[in-house]
Amino acid sequence: MNRVVITGQGTINALGMNVAETLDAMSNGTCGIGPLEFDNVDRLNIKIGGQIKGYAAQDHFNRSEISLYDPFTQFAVIAAQEAITQSGLNFSEEKLADSTGVVLGTAGGGLQTQDQNYRAVYEAGKNRVHPFVVPRLMNNAAASHISMIHGLRGPGFTVASACASSNHAMGQAYHMIRSGMTQVMVTGGSESMLCFGGIKAWEGLRVMSPDGCRPFCGTRNGMVQGEGAAVFVFEEYSHAKTRGANILAEVIGFAMTSDADDIVTPNKRGAASAISRALRDADVSADDVGYINAHGTATTVNDRTECAAIRVALGAAADKVMVSSTKAMHGHLIGGTGGVELLAVIAAIKDGMIAPTINHRTHDPDCDLDVVPNTARQAKVKVAISNAFAFGGLNAVLALKKP
Repeated sequence: MNRVVITGQGTINALGMNVAETLDAMSNGTCGIGPLEFDNVDRLNIKIGGQIKGYAAQDHFNRSEISLYDPFTQFAVIAAQEAITQSGLNFSEEKLADSTGVVLGTAGGGLQTQDQNYRAVYEAGKNRVHPFVVPRLMNNAAASHISMIHGLRGPGFTVASACASSNHAMGQAYHMIRSGMTQVMVTGGSESMLCFGGIKAWEGLRVMSPDGCRPFCGTRNGMVQGEGAAVFVFEEYSHAKTRGANILAEVIGFAMTSDADDIVTPNKRGAASAISRALRDADVSADDVGYINAHGTATTVNDRTECAAIRVALGAAADKVMVSSTKAMHGHLIGGTGGVELLAVIAAIKDGMIAPTINHRTHDPDCDLDVVPNTARQAKVKVAISNAFAFGGLNAVLALKKP
């Protein structure tokens, strides 16, 4: 089986317009969550989110592109460009283009386009919509546009598995390269649900916090949504080594499980199984794991269940592992969240920067792990994992190590 490494990363999210800004914000414990700014926000009960402030589509795209790109596609295209540029890959070579694919994760796809056009038809009474509504809102739009922009003719598709979408997508990319199906994969996730309909739907679940995201904290009272994208270049190791690429990290394991239990309530057994299987796939022990980027949504049930799952999967090693949830800083990007969180995993492995769980006020005995509260740390990490546990009981865990 082929080894798989990461040679490029790109992002845009509430913490920064690129990777450097995002990692600087994470290392400083910056909070990107604030008041939401869009039409009819006054009609919402939840008025905060990890919204990208200062972003203007016209700064990145021409009028024709904007007419085709929903914000979730815009974010993915921007992140992919940064990642591909950093990788140094040139896809003008036909053989490489044919063996390079795109697989992205998203839960809502073009939700902003859908929201705007429902309003036009049902609220404003219009009888016509823009002819590009379907190409804008389809979940595969971002993956398709990235493949067209860069001429990538390998496998291309989108994974939609709620909050596990990005990790599922990156796991598929990993398997494609490992099996020899492809040499390079552009992968990650993107989401842009911060619109009236997107927030109103989540309000109905009663899992949203009106005042902030506090994962693993005794005062936590719900999740906060975010938006943005993170995209990576996964590459076959010998290909990257031969061309002298700068290798950021190596992907060494992946596992996915289903709780087969409840549509919204997480199950300790399913989450623990995914962690254990990822470590087994990576051929590492629990003692090798130095850092876990937790799903950590700041809902009472999720955080308690995840901590219990980590203890089941790691046993005594759970007392030594550092755990954090960066959602407290950038919000929960739903289908795109695993992508942004992988930036923190790579930073832990590559630079020893352990991103903190900010807003941690009081200890919760049900979350009795080292949750790296409030302030970033410097530590050597050999192996790190990224957890993603979605509604529907879908679990996806990635394991990375220093190359």
